[in-house]
Amino acid sequence: MQKLTNNNIGITQGSRVLFSDYVDDGPMWTGTGPREQRFEVVFEERYAGIPNVHVSLSMWDIDHKHNQRMDIAAENISENGFDLVFRTWGDSRVARVRANWMVIGALPNEDHWELY
Repeated sequence: MQKLTNNNIGITQGSRVLFSDYVDDGPMWTGTGPREQRFEVVFEERYAGIPNVHVSLSMWDIDHKHNQRMDIAAENISENGFDLVFRTWGDSRVARVRANWMVIGALPNEDHWELY
């Protein structure tokens, strides 16, 4: 559990279409085996420490004739941003994906001094 003792809390949220591979026969739509798509999210303001990040699917367009496999995650989380990662594997055919995220964490406080 992360306890936020700072009274200066920031919340960042966003949404992003990660790919539309059905348009140009991209690898998520035509490929097989392990596939991955990454998007770097950069925060407008730096957090004071590593924030909490929640990601979710808000749109998932798939081929109903194949197995439906997916993994979505936030990786490489830092005070400045994170990587939004979508993965699929096997014979899954994913046409497009949109993901949403919410970030909560302490912001730098001008009253907090670091002497050394």
